[in-house]
Amino acid sequence: MRLLIVEDDATIADFISTGLVEAGFAVDVAADGARGLDLAVSGSYDVAIVDIMLPYKDGWDVVAEL
Repeated sequence: MRLLIVEDDATIADFISTGLVEAGFAVDVAADGARGLDLAVSGSYDVAIVDIMLPYKDGWDVVAEL
């Protein structure tokens, strides 16, 4: 299963992605909403975990555009 994490706090993103990778998931991380949206539309993800308060494009806009 392939997951996308969109989180601007590097500590939180690392904590979440480390746990998911250890559980056997393939994980990509984006540090802002614009990059997260780019990855989401260009990749094939099963799940996206999206923070709400993000730079450049907030999480609500990312989810709405997806």
